[in-house]
Amino acid sequence: MSQLVTQENKYQTAFKDLRGAASGGQGSAWFDRLRENAMARFDEVGMPSVEQEDWKYTNLTALGRIDFDPVITSTPTISRDSVDRFSYPESVNSTLVLVNGILHRDLSSLENSGDLVVMDLVAAVADPRYGNLIRENLARGAVHEMNGAVALNTAMITSGAFVLVPRGTVLESPLHILCLSNSSGSVAAFPRVLIVAEEGSSVTIIESYGGTHESQYFTNAVVEIVLKDAARLEHYRVQRETSKAFHLGTTSIEMGRQATYDSTAINLGSQLARHEINLVMNEEGAECWLDGLYITGSGQHTDTHSMIDHRQPHCTSHQLYKGILDGNSRAVFNGKIFVRHGAQKTDAMQTNKNLLLSSEARVDTKPQLEIFADDVKCAHGAAVGQIAEDELFYLETRGIHPDLARNLLTYGFAEEVIGKIKLESIKAQLDEAVLNRLNTRLEV
Repeated sequence: MSQLVTQENKYQTAFKDLRGAASGGQGSAWFDRLRENAMARFDEVGMPSVEQEDWKYTNLTALGRIDFDPVITSTPTISRDSVDRFSYPESVNSTLVLVNGILHRDLSSLENSGDLVVMDLVAAVADPRYGNLIRENLARGAVHEMNGAVALNTAMITSGAFVLVPRGTVLESPLHILCLSNSSGSVAAFPRVLIVAEEGSSVTIIESYGGTHESQYFTNAVVEIVLKDAARLEHYRVQRETSKAFHLGTTSIEMGRQATYDSTAINLGSQLARHEINLVMNEEGAECWLDGLYITGSGQHTDTHSMIDHRQPHCTSHQLYKGILDGNSRAVFNGKIFVRHGAQKTDAMQTNKNLLLSSEARVDTKPQLEIFADDVKCAHGAAVGQIAEDELFYLETRGIHPDLARNLLTYGFAEEVIGKIKLESIKAQLDEAVLNRLNTRLEV
């Protein structure tokens, strides 16, 4: 407990240092109040604990034992080669780079970003063209009352990214928001992203996380997405932090009438990782796909919590999450579909499937339905199992080596998620992760 208090005091000290230095500027007193209120909330509740129902399977004690240094000012830049290691060919000229949560224009390349407005979040707060829009949407989906981690991120906003997709804009190249940790020491970074897609727009976003050093660092990321009427967003979230890292991520999505949101979340890295998704369907006719794949090895813990809030009639949601666990790793999945009174003609499906490659691996899965409307079609399901011996035996009788047979069956399990990915570089990255996780190589 004393270690947790010491850590929280360090965050409070950092907040006092940044107060005023990272002010939103003239006319943005609301932004300073937002951060003040968020810090007060963090002072009140601290980091989440296992005493909270939503955190009963994810213990942050190990995180509290490490004396992290919060990053609140610009850090030394990293080489272009280091950035290129985490880039994707499809977005080579439309990449926005955040290092330790701070936007670096010198490392970013936005030649193919078209009519998108892409700028530093704090700078946009002070910009009269965008200040009111940000005030309307920032911290509306990811409110700091949600939990201490979101409150801390909000209090520590000193940079971040603001992305505006203007009305009717269709961006051919995906925009890559690359969040890197670059420190050989123990740092805590707070990436914050606000994306607003206006009416009739269409864009693909890649959001990825990684580290340049094998050090113990903490990434506490919050991404807010607002989709106006008939807007379309295809979203890939790739978490491949280093093996000693801690990663807490929150994604909130608000959907307008006839809006479409299609996401695939990939969790490969971190010692401990948790991703919360909160999606709200505010208008009729919205449709979403929330798909994901988590792959864990010995010593890893991954946690996915999702909430899909059907507030209006005639909305559709599809959710499929799959997990592949090896060694003594552990996974948690808790997905909730909430159908409010009056949200008739809701069509919602939620599925979680897990493949255990080791007798020591463990999964806690809890899909939930909470329905207050009577004319709906909702279903959920969960499954946990191991590779079927008869399938393995069948492949071995065809002359296939047992290790190769296990990889083929493992890949087949993941293919339902991998197959829907449209970006070849991300798909190839997943192919490698699935096929080589057991240190074997697929030979044709």
